[in-house]
Formats: sequence, structure tokens, C-alpha cells
Amino acid sequence: MTIYILWLRQIKRYLRSKSRIIGSLGQPILFLFALGFGLGPMYASANAGASYISFIAPGVIAMSVLFTSIFSGIEMIWDRQFGFLKETFVAPVPRISVMFGRTLGGATVATLQGCIVFVISLVAGFRPESWALIPVAFVIIFLIALTFTALGTAFASILEDMQAFQLIMNFLVMPLFFLSGALFPLTNLPTALAILVRLNPLSYGVDALRYTLLGVAHFPIALSIGVLGVSLIVFLTIGSWLFSRMEL
Repeated sequence: MTIYILWLRQIKRYLRSKSRIIGSLGQPILFLFALGFGLGPMYASANAGASYISFIAPGVIAMSVLFTSIFSGIEMIWDRQFGFLKETFVAPVPRISVMFGRTLGGATVATLQGCIVFVISLVAGFRPESWALIPVAFVIIFLIALTFTALGTAFASILEDMQAFQLIMNFLVMPLFFLSGALFPLTNLPTALAILVRLNPLSYGVDALRYTLLGVAHFPIALSIGVLGVSLIVFLTIGSWLFSRMEL
């Protein structure tokens, strides 16, 4: 019941904040239209007329999910500062239930954000290779959202200052995004860059999403899902441990 209440609270808070929904769409729209159309001719000439918008659309969707997931930790810091989290901890429920409820709620919000960006990408000209795999793509989106919401919760458990959280997350999120292959192919990369890409869990999420939407992938799909699953377990374990030791 606690997990359900916290999950529902996260969703209601998101749906009530119209400015947050609109504001969070600015960056994906910029990437889709400015980069997609701006670099489209160059990409097409180098790849036999292929559409750059189609290539980056899965990456931009993953980017939107990543940002929304990670920064859901700000809400926990906000609740911590204003006493709501203390009221939750007073209730006779395990802390791990509170952590799972918040993580599930943040992941659901991030998934909704990814679905909105998917619709915007259709407006920009993106077309999936197979509409039958769209439900699988949404499952991948939710898995990405769960993984990085758990990571955001872990950091929020040890940080009390909202500004410090934003600075640290920006330092973490931008490399995760730019080293995920969201904006460039993963073939023929320099050795150092290829190693960083393989160490990045988001790379496998973007690649799995690109496979379900376009039918192409750099990594085997089983490997991508496996790495995402292991990353989710690791981040949930670390987040749960840090959350259980958090002092108000």
C-alpha cells in the first residue's frame, strides 16, 4: 500500500505541473529539430541517404528519460527539507518500501515523458521500422527509467543541498548522454572512446531502444537487456542501502 501511495503521489505531482511538462520538452525538441534537420544532409550524404532524425530519435527519447529519472531525486531533497519525508518515515512501514515507491513513481513519470518525446519525434518525421515492437520499446524505456531513477535516489540519499545535487547530476548526466551513442554511430570509434561507451549503461539502453524502433543494433539485444538489468539491480541495492541509512 505504501509503494502504491508514493507511486501515485509522484504521478499526480507530475501531471499537476504543466510548466514542468512543457519545460522539460525544450531540450528534446531542440535536439530533434535543430540537430536532426541541421546535420541531416551531412549524415545522409555519408550514409546513402539515411535519415539522421530516424537515427537520433531513440537517443533523444532515452535522453529525456535519463534527465527526468535522474532529477527525480530533487523531489526527495525537497520533501526532506520541508518535512514530508520525516512524516513518511514515522509511519510503521519499512524504509525500503518508501524507496521502492518513490523509485517506481519517478520511473513512471520518466516513462510518460519518454512517450511524449516519442510522439514529438513522429511529428519531426521519425517512423519506426515495426509498429509491432512499439510495446517492447516502451518496456525498454521503463527499464531505462527505473535504472536511472534508482541512481538519482541513491545520490539524493547522501546529498542535502538541492544546488549541490544539480551540479553533481549535471556533471554525471552529460557524459552519460554524450557517451551513449545517442547522437553518433558506435562503429569505428577511437579505442578510448569505445571503452567509455561500453562502460556506460545508457549505451545499452539506447542501443536496445534503437533495435526495437529501427531494427538495427551495435550490441546483441540480449547483452543490452542484461546490462540494463544488472545495472538496475546494482543501483537499486546501493540506493536502498543509502536510503536506509539516511538521517533527517
